[in-house]
Amino acid sequence: MQKGDKKIITAWSFYDWANSVYPLVITSTIFPIYYLSVTKTNAGNTVHFLGREYTNTTLYDFALAIAFLVIAVISPLLSGIADYSGSKKRFMQFFCYLGALSCSAMYFFTGLENLWIGILTVILACIGYAGSIVFYNAFLPEIAEPEDHDRVSAKGFSMGYIGSGILLILNLVMVMKPEFWGFENAEQATRISFLTVGAWWILFAQIPFYYLPNNVYGHKPEGHYLFNGYLELKKVWKELKQHKQLAKFLSAFFVYNMGVQTVMLIATLFGSKELNLESSQLIIVILVIQFVAIIGAYAFSSLSGKKGNIFTLKVAVMIWIGVCVAAYFVYTAAEFYIIAAIVGLVMGGIQSLSRSTYSKMLPETEDHASYFSFYDVTEKLCIVCGMALFGLIEQVSENMRNPILALILFFVVGFTLLLRIPKTTTKYE
Repeated sequence: MQKGDKKIITAWSFYDWANSVYPLVITSTIFPIYYLSVTKTNAGNTVHFLGREYTNTTLYDFALAIAFLVIAVISPLLSGIADYSGSKKRFMQFFCYLGALSCSAMYFFTGLENLWIGILTVILACIGYAGSIVFYNAFLPEIAEPEDHDRVSAKGFSMGYIGSGILLILNLVMVMKPEFWGFENAEQATRISFLTVGAWWILFAQIPFYYLPNNVYGHKPEGHYLFNGYLELKKVWKELKQHKQLAKFLSAFFVYNMGVQTVMLIATLFGSKELNLESSQLIIVILVIQFVAIIGAYAFSSLSGKKGNIFTLKVAVMIWIGVCVAAYFVYTAAEFYIIAAIVGLVMGGIQSLSRSTYSKMLPETEDHASYFSFYDVTEKLCIVCGMALFGLIEQVSENMRNPILALILFFVVGFTLLLRIPKTTTKYE
C-alpha cells in the first residue's frame, strides 16, 4: 500500500459516512425523544429497573455513562492487542457490527414492558460506535502523509455530517408522514428508523472494509495476546512521557474538549428548558449545526494550512469562548439559531483539527492504534468530567445558565495550555 492513495482515503472517509448516523439519529434526536415518550407512566417519569427506582432520564444517563466507562477501560487494551496482532480492521469490523446490530435491535424496544431491551441496546450501541472509532482513527497515519492529515481528517468529518444528515432528514419525513410510507403511526415509523440506522451503518461500512489494508507492517503475533497487549500499553505510556509537546497538547485537548463535548450534548436540552423551544425548532437547530459543521471542517483545515495547527486551534477555542458568553445572554429562538450556526462552524473545525494535530505529533511508530486509544480515552473522560460538573452546577443553581460559566472556564484554561505549545511542534506547521 502507498500512502496518499486517493481511493483508499476516500474509502476510509466513508466509515464516517457510515457510522455518523449513530450519534446524530440515535443519541441526539430520534431515540431520546422516543425513549422519553414510551417510558412515561401515570406516576410521571419514574421507572423501575433491576429492582431500583429511577427517573427515566437518569436511567438513560446512567446507561450512557456505563457505556463510556466500559469503552474507556477496554479500548487501550484492545488497541494494544490490535497493534500487536496487526488486526485493526478485524477489531473495527467487530465493533461496527456490534453497534449497528444494537441500533437495529432498538426496534424491539416498545416501552416499560421490555425496558431492559432499550437500556441494553443503548449501552451496546455506544460501545460499538466508540470502539470502532479507536481503530478507524488509527488508520489515518497509515494511509496519509502527515502534511495531508488535516485535509483527510476534514474530509472524513464532512462525509459524516453529510451522510448522517441525509438519513436524519429521511427518518424525520418517515416519522412526520408515516401514512405516506405505509406505516400505521409515528411510533412504528420511529422504530423502523432504528433499523435504517443499523442497515445504513453496515452497508456503507463495507466500502472501507474492502479497501482498507490489514496488517500494514506484517506483524506476526506470538504468545498470549492479553499479556502482550498490556506490554504494548506500558511501552506507549513511557513513550508519551518522553514526548513533552505531545503531552502538552493532550492536556490542552482534555480541558477545552470538556467544553466542546458538553456543549454538543446539552445544546438541545438548553433550548428546550431555558428557551421553551418546540421539538420542530430543536430539530432545525440540529440540522443547522450538522450542515454548517461541513463548512467549518474545511475552513479550519484551510486556515491551518496557512497559519499552522496550533494557531488555528487557538482561534477555534477563542470562538468557543465567545459562543459560551453569548449563550449565557440568549433568550430568543432567533438568537439561539445564530449561536447554533456558530457552534456548527467551530464544532466541525475543532474536532477535525484536534484529531489531525494529534496524528501529526505522534512519534515514528507502528503502534498507531495504541496511541489513538489514549486519544479516545481522553475524549471519553472529557465527556464524563464535563457533564458531571455541568450537572452538579445545574442541580445547585436550578438553571442551565450558570453552568455555562464553567464551560467558559474550560475554554479559557484550554487556550492557556495551548500557549505552552511552540508553533513549530508539528512537522508541517
